[in-house]
Amino acid sequence: MHRLLMVLGLLATAFSPVPAQSYQRELDTPDKVSVSVKNPNGRVEIIAAETQQKKVALEANSRGAAVDSTDLQIEAKGGSIQIEVRDRGEKDRIDLVVRIPLRSKATVETEAGAVEISGNLESAEVTTNTGTIYADVPLEALKFNFLWQASRPRYLSDVELPKIKEKRGGFFSISGKLGEKKPKKEERVELNFLTRRGVVLLNVDPEMVPSDLSERPLTEAARGIVRSGDNQLIDAIRKVSPRMFGDYAKTLPPPDKEPMLQRRQPPGQVVTAVAPQLMRLNASVTDRHGRAIGGMKAGDFTVYENGTERTVTNVVPTQEPFNLVLLLDVSGSVEERIDFIRKAARDFLNTASPQDRISIISFRDDIQLISDFTTDRQLLSKKLDEIEAGGPTAFYDALAYVLADPLKKLRGERTAVVVMSDGDDNKSFVPFPALLEALSESGALVYPLYVPSGLIPEASVPRPEVTIDPLRSRYLTLTTRAEEEGRKLAAASGGVYYPIRRLGDLQRAYDDVVLQLRTAYTITYASNSTPSGNRRVRVRASRDGASVRLSPVLNVATP
Repeated sequence: MHRLLMVLGLLATAFSPVPAQSYQRELDTPDKVSVSVKNPNGRVEIIAAETQQKKVALEANSRGAAVDSTDLQIEAKGGSIQIEVRDRGEKDRIDLVVRIPLRSKATVETEAGAVEISGNLESAEVTTNTGTIYADVPLEALKFNFLWQASRPRYLSDVELPKIKEKRGGFFSISGKLGEKKPKKEERVELNFLTRRGVVLLNVDPEMVPSDLSERPLTEAARGIVRSGDNQLIDAIRKVSPRMFGDYAKTLPPPDKEPMLQRRQPPGQVVTAVAPQLMRLNASVTDRHGRAIGGMKAGDFTVYENGTERTVTNVVPTQEPFNLVLLLDVSGSVEERIDFIRKAARDFLNTASPQDRISIISFRDDIQLISDFTTDRQLLSKKLDEIEAGGPTAFYDALAYVLADPLKKLRGERTAVVVMSDGDDNKSFVPFPALLEALSESGALVYPLYVPSGLIPEASVPRPEVTIDPLRSRYLTLTTRAEEEGRKLAAASGGVYYPIRRLGDLQRAYDDVVLQLRTAYTITYASNSTPSGNRRVRVRASRDGASVRLSPVLNVATP
């Protein structure tokens, strides 16, 4: 009987309701309201409805203690609603989402918490200490005033804003109007942001914010990207340095058409949206023990695209040479190891296949072309002595430049990038998501070899997405972020990520990179999918126990 009671007690405990971590409430309101929110220790998100409604919906969440009605003081009088969130400390902080009627007014006060304002509001007034302020609002009839009380402005905008004005007491402001000169009253949007040291984002996705927000002259890497014609990468540079970008863009000739590998169509032949396209990808084939499987031909591969078998038209064997870029981080974070970097680079040159064409590019706050593509190993080794070290790290810009300039000219050929870095970035124009998208469309294999700084124990680093202000936290978690981004770069390209824990591991990583390249077949197949369609590709190799790792698919020609 005692044992039965114990079992029943355990079952009761297992199935007892767990206190909810969130609190929700809806308030009936007029067509338009004025909402005021004070949340000293959490985030606030204000969302204006897309269609007219007569209610305000609140959702309060916490990753700590459960939230209930006593944690929010709400006063509603007609069209005026005041919400004050109880300060419960960082561990049990409350994040608040408020959905309001179309064309309403919002006032928000926080300390360190991020504030997001989105939708078609009449006005929004936001006050923070260090919290990021992000606005995603219509720009057709916008009046704005952004004021920084204790720092120079840090901001990013989807449109060019007026020049910064310095005011008395060390204040800085950016103010003005966008859109129509005499807009209708029902179309006007007014933003008034006051912060001591926060970041202001105007219609820019927080994920697309680069490492350095200051407007500055374009580096050679940035200029190379602008010349490349890659619209997304160019747009990232334009947002950070709109004036510098504009001045440089005016000096460029009209853009040339992007080199195409497509064959000319016979006169009168119409190419439809579903005309056959030649697609190309790299496939690394290994046995169950991880050893390379060589000697495979077109008949040994079966390609399935969106579940349909496609015709394999060509397979380039693993012995064919690659065009390799050795991308070396020589910024201040690794400056004291420059002699080792030179030695490790020479070791890689000696390890790589003799027929591979290699280019060496180093980077710090800008790129330095050490050598163009060549098979002359002695020349490459000698050129390594020309590396200049020290300074900030613009890794994203450097890799984006490699994809947009030297490798763009080799589109459709066998290309790869070997990166030796600590993976941290603090000076790029290009944000990581834009780099990742450019990589997935390049056809190049990327092999990041990262040497973590080890200065911040991983267990002590907060995850940015759960902190009170994710954007600010990104700058405090570089080592952890670098590890994650290194894996993403490898996965997006079909390469391999190598976290180097000891400097002696570099040679073993180089050996494995060369092995990976020697197991890579380049497969071309005919596709009837629409060019803009989502391609799900699977490749089967006719060898028992064979494992196939694929790179992204690249459209190279129309047969």
